[in-house]
Amino acid sequence: MRIATRLAAALATCAFACGIAQAGSITVYSALENDEIAVYLAAAHKAMPDLQVHVLRLSTGDLAARLIAESAAPRNDVIWGEALTNMLDPRIAAELAPVVSPNIARLPPRYRAADGKWFATTGYLAALCVNTEALASQHLPMPASWEDLAKPVYKGQVVMPAPQSSGTGYMIVSAILQGLGAEKGWPLLKGIAANVAQFTESGSSPCKLARTGEFPIGVSFAFVAMQSIKQGFPLKMVIPSGEVGYELEASALMKNAKNPADARRFLDWIASPQAAALYRKYKGLVADANTGPTPEQVKEGLPADIEKRLYPLDFEASSKNRTAILDTWKRQVAH
Repeated sequence: MRIATRLAAALATCAFACGIAQAGSITVYSALENDEIAVYLAAAHKAMPDLQVHVLRLSTGDLAARLIAESAAPRNDVIWGEALTNMLDPRIAAELAPVVSPNIARLPPRYRAADGKWFATTGYLAALCVNTEALASQHLPMPASWEDLAKPVYKGQVVMPAPQSSGTGYMIVSAILQGLGAEKGWPLLKGIAANVAQFTESGSSPCKLARTGEFPIGVSFAFVAMQSIKQGFPLKMVIPSGEVGYELEASALMKNAKNPADARRFLDWIASPQAAALYRKYKGLVADANTGPTPEQVKEGLPADIEKRLYPLDFEASSKNRTAILDTWKRQVAH
């Protein structure tokens, strides 16, 4: 039996379309990237050859919207790699069931809920993508912090994701506000926004614009920066000092799962050391206490002590305050 990855907007199976469960089969909604899903599922199939996993891949925002829309009659067994800030929406959290297993239990406390309703095996963090050639041609200093990005010297030289549309953008804004407080955080965000030439819809776009030299500095996240460096672009990844914005990619069991036993097997596997070894290829944050960034990742700019540098974000507050924060951003910051 082959593990099938469904990367379209709907699963092309009667079992999914009709909501009919099959023995040895689960339906998974995921916000992970397509190329990651294929690698992870191939390994999962080797570990659990009797289990068929149907995956519907959506962006974090679209996945949250689908879960809320289907809350009266959920059609999936598992959520895999959704942004924790979205997962904590009360309308989604109400549909989750506690899940415990040996592999989940071994994850560090910051990566699992006290009530067992979610756990995170991976995460992504904010990073600056700096085109060294473009920076040098304009005689600009290398930025090292969020405060640097608010300096007048970078006027029109920065591109950043819009927090209204991008999970990465909101992650950065929320982290700065939690770390500095509203009194200092909002003035800093206004200063950064004053230097932004373009706000993008997605979190990866700023890095892609920076790596081609269209802008010297792109505010993005670590994975796309490291990927760009591997591809040979003249890029330096900078993890800003101070409040390191990051998001956890959480997984959970649906309380009305049609195949709970198989769903629990799958969830235990994605929290396993074997899966963690695969995550290192793609992720800046991996919830495995026994391993840190690879030498290659450190060479690309990921701090070897990244776990110690993470600000203790309150994800529940980030979720609860989203509407108020975005309203303030629209009124006071956006241009």
